[in-house]
Order: sequence, then C-alpha cells, then structure tokens
Amino acid sequence: MFDIIQLQKVKSLLVQPKNIVLVSHKNPDGDTIGAALGMFHYLKLKGHTVSAVVPNDFPSFYKWLPGSEEMIIFEKEVSKSRNLIQKADIIFCMDFNSLSRTGTLADDLAKASGIKIMIDHHPEPSDEFMYSFSVVESSSTGEIVFAWIEKLGDVDKISKNAALALYTAIMTDTGSFSYSCNRKETYDIVGKLIHMGVDASLVHRLVYDTFTENRLRLLGFAISERMLVWNDLHTAVIYLTKADLKKYKYQVGDTEGVVNYPLSMENTNLAVLITEKDQLIRMSFRSKGNFDVNKLARNDFNGGGHKNAAGGNSPDSMEKTIDRLRKVLKGYKNDLNYKITL
Repeated sequence: MFDIIQLQKVKSLLVQPKNIVLVSHKNPDGDTIGAALGMFHYLKLKGHTVSAVVPNDFPSFYKWLPGSEEMIIFEKEVSKSRNLIQKADIIFCMDFNSLSRTGTLADDLAKASGIKIMIDHHPEPSDEFMYSFSVVESSSTGEIVFAWIEKLGDVDKISKNAALALYTAIMTDTGSFSYSCNRKETYDIVGKLIHMGVDASLVHRLVYDTFTENRLRLLGFAISERMLVWNDLHTAVIYLTKADLKKYKYQVGDTEGVVNYPLSMENTNLAVLITEKDQLIRMSFRSKGNFDVNKLARNDFNGGGHKNAAGGNSPDSMEKTIDRLRKVLKGYKNDLNYKITL
C-alpha cells in the first residue's frame, strides 16, 4: 500500500519533536476534517507541536469533533495562518493532491520551506510534495491515515478522539457506507475504530440528524422546485441560485448531500448539483455504476475527483451552465445508458 522507503524516511522525521501544520482542502468536508483531526491528535501524542489550518469555514455538524475548535480558519485569521505555515518544519496535506485545491492558501503553501507530505486518495496526484501517500482505491483519506499510523507501529497512539475523527472521515466519504466502500480493509479498520470506543450510531446522529429547519426546507425546495430530470440522458440536475440560498438563510454545509438524492430514482445514473456562489458556479457530480464523473469534471468543467464523485466550476451564468451541461452530456449518452445488475 505504501512506499516503504518513504514511510521509513517520514518515520525518522517524526522521531524528534517538530512544528507541524495540517492543511485541508478548500470547502472542507468530513473526510478532510476527520483525517486532519485524526492526525492532529496522533501527532500531539507523539510530542509534536501541531496546528491545523483550513482555507475557509466548515459545516457546523463537524464542530462537535474534539479538536475542531482549535482549527484555524485562514479566511478569518490570515496572519496567524501564514506565520504557522512559514515556520512549519512539516506540512501534512490532507485529502487533496494538488496545492490548487486549497484555494487562497495555495501560494503560501507553495512558498513554504517545510517538508510537504501528502496523504490522499484522489487520482492523478501532482508532484508538489516531497512525500506522497496516495491510495486511490481507499474509501477515504481517514482510512489511509489509520493504515499509515498502523504501518508506523503506532496504533496505540490512536486515542478515542482520533478514532472519532477517523471514523467520521470514513463514514461521510462513503455516504454512510453506501458507496466507495467495497473493500474488506475498510470494514476491518471501522471495526478497530469501534473497538477503540467509537459509538457509530451516535456519530451518525451528530452528523446527519442536526438539520436546521431552514436546511430541511431548502432540501424540500431543491427537489420540488429546482430539479430537472433528463430521462434521455439518465440524468437529474438540481440547481440553486444565490436568491434561493438567501431565501433559506444558507449556512456552510446546508447543501452537503443534496446531490445524492436524485440517484435514488430508478434509471438515473448521474446527478448534478449546481449552486450559484459569488462570481462562481459550483458543480457537484455523483454517479452510479461505471460512469466516470472524474473524467467528466476534468475534461469539461475544470474540476476532478473520484470515479463516482467529483466537482467542477463554470464561468458562465446558471442558465448557460445548464445548457452547456446538457450539450456536453449528449456526448456521453451511450455511457450513461446502463442498468446496474448483479
């Protein structure tokens, strides 16, 4: 799974106390937050001075995680974040494979003299890192972190707080174990995390059963009033304008998971969520079966991700983006026309 030479070199780096900064990708999700916090607790137990920096704020339903209150939000504390990054001996890059995925943090990271170590599961990693631990087939970066610590012989230094974070990473990046989790290794690790004290049902409730009324109403509105179904392309699209988000008092994380709902429809193999943000149209892609949304996002919408989950952007208006998406998907019509069978 890991390059043994790289693993041994990093193990040697961690023998003596270091100043370490953990960095997440822009628009942090459960995997990047959970993986970073899992490493945060582990490295602190190893005796290192550890900080975690996120480019922008993350959803409130992850803020119950122990240590999340210590995460530094770059957009709110620019000087502090830059100072930590400049002084870091080691920078762990959690759940992203290109510095560009950190948005406004990218330039500071590129200039930093600290050793950059990538831990990630996205395909086609860049060569910006001194050490790379990339396992594309893993369910999540949280799973990789556990396996990485285990390979270092430090499982005894995974505290309950670290276990909670890593379990949350795995659970959220698999949609509560509904996709990207068809490997025995995933469940072996989950079993070990539960043995360490993780209450799986409680974690699920803390993440998924904390909707505000506005978030639930936004979901209902999105499905009822903003869903387009293109049966000829086996595709469903949900689009939300800035006015829609404002109407339902949008908070960070309120649209997380919305893109998955159309995939519950029979004969729908691709779901797309299009949201209008300031000067940007953000696109999230999800697919069933063999349709590769990473390819779609990379080739046509300046993005990327995984085979069944990816993201992209559009410089056009909402209307033009939807029109362009339909035209692009006509080129994938044969690939989208399939039925999932045993």
